[in-house]
Amino acid sequence: MAKVSKSVKAASVNPLKMSSPLGACQAFLGIDRCMPMMHGSQGCASLGLVLLGRHYRETIPIQTSAMNEVTSILGGHENLEQAILNIRQRAKPELIGICSTGLTETRGDDVSGHLTLIRQLHPELADTAIVHVSTPDYIGAFQDGWANAVLATIRTLVQPAASTDSRQVNILAGCHLTVADIEEIREIVESFGLRPIILPDISGSLDGHIPDDFSPTTIGGTSMADIKTMGGSVVTLAIGEQMRASATELERITGIPFVLFDCLTGLEANDRFLAYLSWLSDLPIPARYRRQRSQLQDAMLDAHFSFGGKKVAIGAEPDLLWSLANLVTAMGCVLKSAVTTTESPLLENIPVDEVLIGDLEDLEAGASGCDLLITHSHGRQAAARLDIPFYRAGLPIFDRLGAAHQLSVGYRGTRGQLFTIGNIFLSNLTPKHPGQWQLPESSLRAIANAEIEQSELKKES
Repeated sequence: MAKVSKSVKAASVNPLKMSSPLGACQAFLGIDRCMPMMHGSQGCASLGLVLLGRHYRETIPIQTSAMNEVTSILGGHENLEQAILNIRQRAKPELIGICSTGLTETRGDDVSGHLTLIRQLHPELADTAIVHVSTPDYIGAFQDGWANAVLATIRTLVQPAASTDSRQVNILAGCHLTVADIEEIREIVESFGLRPIILPDISGSLDGHIPDDFSPTTIGGTSMADIKTMGGSVVTLAIGEQMRASATELERITGIPFVLFDCLTGLEANDRFLAYLSWLSDLPIPARYRRQRSQLQDAMLDAHFSFGGKKVAIGAEPDLLWSLANLVTAMGCVLKSAVTTTESPLLENIPVDEVLIGDLEDLEAGASGCDLLITHSHGRQAAARLDIPFYRAGLPIFDRLGAAHQLSVGYRGTRGQLFTIGNIFLSNLTPKHPGQWQLPESSLRAIANAEIEQSELKKES
């Protein structure tokens, strides 16, 4: 069992985590015709626009209540009211997702009370759904903001249904899933004759497509009509521990039971997922997935020579850390350092001596002597200083193309990750200069020790 501890430094050096309101905004970006809004200063929204824009390389619709020095002291009711009215008039969204920030949370703005008053004063807002989620920057991380936004959306919009559709299932997707991951999950579920409602569904809005017409709101994602019919599903599948609270709340509101899958990467995890879908649909597992399972088994046999004994350091949000840690250790790697952003029940079960809630400086210190560093793009300088290979995972990834389309779930996604990481290990054995081979540090030490032992034996003889 891993020891979970928090960094006690006075300040975060080279932060690993992204903020909670940014996570909430991305969750709202997975809902069709939605306009996320940060209730705070313009700088808060600008940072989110830049960071998500660099990761997805798409236009990101995020608005702000534009708090200034005066309204930060006297209260932001008028700013909130004006922002909602402007958004409705100009963008005409079906949903406005309001994410608080550290600025308004510190002052203690009663956003829920303000929204009640604003609706009373402006009946024309009756056709626009508004979801408010409390996401102060100084509490939690990106994963917490995402989870809280999904929870607030369910509490506000989902209602019990009069009847149940035996082929309809709810899927609550965690923030560690990419666009490609969600597309793969949908394809797997539909292959069993089931109709999935995925919330949030960034595969429809952040998949990089070019729309026929311009829209100031999100284009694609979970529709409001689908959200309102989630109460008629037969079961809820929660993907990631972060979705447990949302699944529990959905069960409380609608009576729909849920099943939690902590990850969908790896042989055992996907066996469980497909076996459950087969039981739920009363259909056999399709032949193509049996074939993909066999291909994954062969890939694991091919790759384990490259993975065995390698030391790895990982920095990621808890659910992503859990997925990556189990993947590399199952292949024979040693997890030397694990750094994350926020608390989670999964952390104490990660196969490492200690999990540190810290920053990239902590990760760099723990990664010394490792054969691979895994984190998002802000870890590239640490990998360069340590002169060790680097695998990009998480958000943001802004120095490589196709970050949103990295597939890591299912048999195919697991196989692809094994090949990518295995090839990184293999590439470290290629010569840096003609006639010179660069071996892993562990191999160099083993060779040096063998040479010393041989020298001592010769002296004794």
